Amino acid sequence: METISFGTDGWRATLEEFTAPRVRMVGQAVATYLADEGLEGPVAVGYDAREGSRGFAEDLTRVLCSNGFDVVLSERDRPTPLVAHAILERDLAGGLVITASHNPPEYNGVKFIPADGAPALPAVTDAIADRLADPDPLPKSEHGTVREVDFADPHADAALELVESVTGSADLSELGVAYDAMHGSGRDTTDALLERAGATLERFRCERDPEFGGGSPEPAAENLAALIETVTNDETDVDLGIANDGDADRLAVVTPDRGYLDENLFFAALYDYLLENASGPAIRTVSTTYLIDRVAEAHGETVHEVPVGFKWVAEAMADHDALVGGEESGGFTVRGHVREKDGVLLALLAATMHADEPIDARVDRLLSEHGTVVQDKISVDCPDSEKSRVVAELEDVIPETVSGTAVEDVNTADGFKLLLADGSWLLVRPSGTEPVLRVYAEAADEERVRELLEAGKDLVEPLV
Repeated sequence: METISFGTDGWRATLEEFTAPRVRMVGQAVATYLADEGLEGPVAVGYDAREGSRGFAEDLTRVLCSNGFDVVLSERDRPTPLVAHAILERDLAGGLVITASHNPPEYNGVKFIPADGAPALPAVTDAIADRLADPDPLPKSEHGTVREVDFADPHADAALELVESVTGSADLSELGVAYDAMHGSGRDTTDALLERAGATLERFRCERDPEFGGGSPEPAAENLAALIETVTNDETDVDLGIANDGDADRLAVVTPDRGYLDENLFFAALYDYLLENASGPAIRTVSTTYLIDRVAEAHGETVHEVPVGFKWVAEAMADHDALVGGEESGGFTVRGHVREKDGVLLALLAATMHADEPIDARVDRLLSEHGTVVQDKISVDCPDSEKSRVVAELEDVIPETVSGTAVEDVNTADGFKLLLADGSWLLVRPSGTEPVLRVYAEAADEERVRELLEAGKDLVEPLV
């Protein structure tokens, strides 16, 4: 039980720790929690493309059924947001997904999604952790049933309807899109949705490979060389590139002029685009660009900042009836959809936005109006057991200046965010998914960002 802990987005671990008996304990804990809460409806179970994920999903299914719950089991690996959508669409008691998202193949994980389809808040995951136990089956006469279903078509229907309602059209018939599934569960889902909207598709890594080609299914620039080369090549008929991470809850966008598009810039462009036909605030995490705030101000809107973790974005979206919510790591959702990050829906929305006006042109206009913004991050190795101590000790060593610029304010919503007199900022916070501390910086140019990141690294490393 001590091995199982729920971080930013569920429990993830290497396969040495992520074992079938422990997965069954999580299944029992969820079953007990749902019963204690009086939730008697069916439960969704989904899984990603990793080796063993289907087997772990079947373990969860057996435990839930033996506790009297009917289970709606995905017929194949599908993106996490499809499970979240199925929970709302089918009015389920909740759902479980076997996935380690972007982590390398030697990892797996499990996350619980409550009945509202949004990520579970700590009160819920703490309650589940308190109930970890070996399976305690009911008599066979009280066992639930299992039904395998396709989560893809209902989600695609909803995505098309939402984008059409927001933008007026989801016609991609004039658009060529290169799509990279990174061997993950976005294959035959994201590309199928784009094709259904009329786009001409060129596919990369759309075959299942549980080893992800020997790397991690993380849609970072260094992992998308072929996609970037295709989109930026003037001799191809591709207008836009899209990539998903392993469970397709996040996306990366590649444009002809910029290549890999910084997720912060995409967020700003997306919010600006949505505000053409709708209104409402944006929710961003503490690590996400202040360019979102400048776009909001230009439209007479507001921005609400939350700690890192999409559960906080989702909660704030409900509290503020927000138009869009997102984070700098490429996770977004919009009003009217499930309050879970959805790289499938956002692929359709990004392509629709690009079909209306090239994303590069919109970004150029925003930077011309609001000033250049550059952001980057690095990681400093830190064991999970030491993170709390290091962050606590940081409070005593916060400097009055960083790289020669005064610290005007310190935001402690998630780690320590140092707001500097020149408008730049430096953030240090513990990762919720890996044994590292994240150091983020934002400034007006790349050289300044590098200086700030180096200063942040120098601040943290002596404490680890």
